[in-house]
Amino acid sequence: MKKILLSLAIILSITSVAQAQSQNTYDAALKEMFELNGSEEAYKTVIREMVKMQKEQYSNISEEIWDDVEKEFLKTSLDDLVQMLSPVYKKYMSQSDLEEITAFYRTPAGEKLAKNTPMILQESMQVGREWGRQLGEDFEKNLREKGLLN
Repeated sequence: MKKILLSLAIILSITSVAQAQSQNTYDAALKEMFELNGSEEAYKTVIREMVKMQKEQYSNISEEIWDDVEKEFLKTSLDDLVQMLSPVYKKYMSQSDLEEITAFYRTPAGEKLAKNTPMILQESMQVGREWGRQLGEDFEKNLREKGLLN
């Protein structure tokens, strides 16, 4: 009985170590992909845009406070993001998939996409805000025409 329990304990230990190593290599592949594809800069762009929108909404708050808020949110490290996003990516992407995507980001087209993604994201967010504003106006106009709003 002792031998069976000892064998089970050893098997469980080996399995746990193997799973941890597998997770570490997956996270390393995900981090490398994020580094090459410009995700970290894209996340920072999103944070800066969110702070900018909040500044417009809460204009009574001093610039100094907004600078502190932005710095605090920008501190989020790539390692933190990888740890938080790894379970999501793991559901849909294998480590092999990540490695193939990383290989793409090492090509000239991949490097160009990574370099320009933050600007594309920033401009897209501005377009999205305008689109949302216009859509809201169109909804309101439509409801007024149907007599559902005063």
